[in-house]
Amino acid sequence: MKLARRIENLPPYLFVEISKKIAEKRAKGEDVITFGIGDPDIPTPAHIIDRLCKAAQDPANHRYPESDGLPELRRTIAEWYKKRFDVSLDADKEVAPLIGAKEGIAHIAFCFIEPGDIALVPDPAYPVYSIGTSLAGGEPYYLPLTAENNFLPDLNSIPEEVLKKAKLLWINYPNNPTGAVADLAFFNRTVQFARQHGLAVCHDAPYTEVAFDNYQPVSFLQAEGAKEVGIEFHSLSKSYNMTGWRIGMAVGNATMINALKTLKSNIDSGIPQAIQYAAIEALAGSQECIREHNAIYQRRRDLMVDILNSIGLEATSPKASLYVWAKVPEGYNSTDFATDLLEQVGVVVTPGIGYGKSGEGYVRLSLTIPDAGLVKGLSRLAGWHNPKKVPGKSRLA
Repeated sequence: MKLARRIENLPPYLFVEISKKIAEKRAKGEDVITFGIGDPDIPTPAHIIDRLCKAAQDPANHRYPESDGLPELRRTIAEWYKKRFDVSLDADKEVAPLIGAKEGIAHIAFCFIEPGDIALVPDPAYPVYSIGTSLAGGEPYYLPLTAENNFLPDLNSIPEEVLKKAKLLWINYPNNPTGAVADLAFFNRTVQFARQHGLAVCHDAPYTEVAFDNYQPVSFLQAEGAKEVGIEFHSLSKSYNMTGWRIGMAVGNATMINALKTLKSNIDSGIPQAIQYAAIEALAGSQECIREHNAIYQRRRDLMVDILNSIGLEATSPKASLYVWAKVPEGYNSTDFATDLLEQVGVVVTPGIGYGKSGEGYVRLSLTIPDAGLVKGLSRLAGWHNPKKVPGKSRLA
């Protein structure tokens, strides 16, 4: 038996490896607190679950769904975008419901990338941007996101020979893993850059509704001419704590949306309709749950940032997303530091190198941990001892 090279060359998915390490520790009877995976611990709001249960009782929802999604769902997505961002969408041509945003993110590469083509991918980043590119036979070209540039890519630094082969440009704000945000001026520059070089832009935006301190993230589609060059991926997972229901959407450029729909119609059978009705309730119903959830995450963020800085990490308070991006202490790389925390105090953080070369020197911590576990985990972090610290020497000296 000979596996395809695309599988043989595929690295293990980052969070699968983290889950294995946690399981190994717990199998030994060790108590582990994890700040690893960004899976909301707060339940899906009751009114959404009620709609799901009601829809599940209807035999009409027990049959194959259409891969295009219910017309009512597409209209509701378009209405939500109009209300939230003042962006107008054609529900039939510019909206594609997805089985979670991850599915669409992985599949869009197959709509654009031929063997030898390049996708411009931020680094550090959600691993699926580059993995989807590689599976489609393309090559990722990494755009470093650095603190000096506010974790925005320097598009003007891309070599001309790379741009000639590039087909896709990936961006993601509010950003995972750094928690950075982008303004409309950046999105306007991105549209102009894409026009100049014939690029299709894919903006991954699952965290626009997870924001703090009265900050309101913007949509890429608010940029002038954005729908001429790109699409935006969104998800109900983080906004409404619906990770387990697997539902999201891609919206924007009609040609790109049609290509994604065509691909999906050949490889999946759509989202179960009861879940689609739950999504309709989430988007069209009361949005008070988002404010309540964000207040919880903001309180956790503030506690976490204080503790991290107190033990010698450099962490700033993100305006949005579910993550704190922290610079590891002097003398450590991200993997060594994460390993030291796990071994010394039984706390899991995600090494920045897992998100790309430019993530080295950082770790990511998620805010999606119940309060009791959060307090316990932060208490352990506060008790962490740095064996590499030179007595009497400041790490900034």
